[in-house]
Amino acid sequence: MIFRLSSAAALVALLLSSCASDSGLRIVSKSRAASYAGGTPRSGGIVHGCAVYTTAEPCPTLAPKAAGKPKDKHGMAFYKPSERTRLVRTTAYTCSEDDHIEYGSMNAAGTPLRYTDRVRSAAADWAVYPVGTVFRIKGMKQLFVVDDYGSALTGTNTVDIYTPCKSHMRTWGRRNVELTVVQWGSYARSAEILSKRTHHPHCAKMYAAINRLMSGHSANTAAR
Repeated sequence: MIFRLSSAAALVALLLSSCASDSGLRIVSKSRAASYAGGTPRSGGIVHGCAVYTTAEPCPTLAPKAAGKPKDKHGMAFYKPSERTRLVRTTAYTCSEDDHIEYGSMNAAGTPLRYTDRVRSAAADWAVYPVGTVFRIKGMKQLFVVDDYGSALTGTNTVDIYTPCKSHMRTWGRRNVELTVVQWGSYARSAEILSKRTHHPHCAKMYAAINRLMSGHSANTAAR
């Protein structure tokens, strides 16, 4: 099924009003960032310099519900679109990552990366979370918007949270969270963007996966 981002006035106003420049914030290289992976618990308000990220423990029923589902290479479940609340592996990144440095502070959708008290950018496999998908993380007040992707995310259910400096990245680390999709983005828009980038292997994989999803939706619709 193809989902598109709702045009509800309140949500659009919130997203558009939240764009902010992070040019004055420090970022960390990929080589330095690698040393932070896995260094932070899944929840709590641990402080490292300039950041506090408090996420609540996922509902204990989520793990058993995910037991029989198809898994990615990290052992995390893939969910049906109707299952909006899910247990998701998350990591953190900055715009100095090797596969992002070319774009600087811009995301893959061509707009500035966002990091405010209300809305923050996130990266994902667009065949899993299409561009424009809005979600919440249990225990956090911010909305997150999928407007970026990364080669390491392709074929996984992992969501990469944008962070603007090494203290933020170290604080987030790697954690499993309870994620709830507020609004689904657009597979059609994702395919449109990716169709011009298929010379990159990860973009080609996402593009092919999205086309399979859309073709399956069309076939199911025609059979009704």
